Amino acid sequence: MRQLLAAAAGLAVLAASACSAPTPPRSAAKPSVTSTGPATLPAPTGAHPVGTTALYLKDTSRPDPWNLDVNARELKVTLWYPTEQRDGQRAPYVTPKESALILKGLRTAAGVPSDTLSKTRTNAIEDAEPAGRKLPLVVLSPGFTKPMSTLTSLAEDLASRGYVVAGIDHTYESYATTFPDGRVAECLACDSDTDPGFGTGVAQIRAADVSFVLDQLPSKWDGSDRIDRSRIAMVGQSIGGASAMAAMVKDSRVRAGIDMDGTTYARIPKSGFTRPFMFLGSPPHVPGGGDNSWARDWKLLTGWKRWLVLTGAEHASFTDGPLLSGALGIKPLPDALSAARSVELTRTYVAAFLDQHLKAQRQPLLDKPSSRYPEVKFCPATCGQS
Repeated sequence: MRQLLAAAAGLAVLAASACSAPTPPRSAAKPSVTSTGPATLPAPTGAHPVGTTALYLKDTSRPDPWNLDVNARELKVTLWYPTEQRDGQRAPYVTPKESALILKGLRTAAGVPSDTLSKTRTNAIEDAEPAGRKLPLVVLSPGFTKPMSTLTSLAEDLASRGYVVAGIDHTYESYATTFPDGRVAECLACDSDTDPGFGTGVAQIRAADVSFVLDQLPSKWDGSDRIDRSRIAMVGQSIGGASAMAAMVKDSRVRAGIDMDGTTYARIPKSGFTRPFMFLGSPPHVPGGGDNSWARDWKLLTGWKRWLVLTGAEHASFTDGPLLSGALGIKPLPDALSAARSVELTRTYVAAFLDQHLKAQRQPLLDKPSSRYPEVKFCPATCGQS
């Protein structure tokens, strides 16, 4: 499997087809050569200020699955958490070099400065002192080719609501991951996305990454005593969402999970899977909408489950993508959810799920459609209905 996954089988820059349902590409909206200035992430909605820090972990028990010259798996983990500190240096979104590599991979307009994404304004205070005790832990996993930073808005919001969030940069699976010694790991996996079994292999690799991070957190982060290790969930977007299911199948420590718009690959036991799980997606994920993986797995989810589809959502709607589009000079598609509404819906429903299953706070919002959020359809009952 290692040789299979590491073999190059043709370049596919965005690699969406291997990791998600066939959604309309944002490239359908031609980027202009002018932008509206730096992007600003919306303020978190919870009661707590947010701190953030980065950990660098090395798993010497396994070689890197993508780089055949590396005999250990190195990972960058970004933590977001509640803090009492309100003043301090805001954490960078990405470095200028990371911004340049991401924009090169996304093939944005030539007129967009290469450091544009590094100017994005975040809300979390860098290396702030953690606050709180026995907080639930949420693991985040981004889409293929995308760095963990593309889920920053969601991570900051969850931390402000009283969660510790551990976002994993899966090395060599995104356009850029920077390590403390200055090395920048680029996307070696991008050359392999047409390989047979690619999605299944990536989900398995990420599940192993998650288990390793859970093993390491108690000894590698000074604030780990804030974490209640009996309350852990995972949320991912695209292949990160598929990996949430894979991680739950592999590791019983992950009590609940959310797949945001990702085709699933993990084999669920035929006897059923009882831990809480939620699908949250765009219209191609309605029954018969082009991706049958959710319908297949829905039948095997025997515990608490929800299947929600957002009218007007795109594949990137569950990420910071819409928030960054103005800075990149990209005009949204005519019928797409606005950036503000995409963020509100994603934050609201993800937090509701986590509050119910990690904090034992019942959320009526998850029981039926809401007049406040008419875009959210409950599948299979109300999918496709106006």
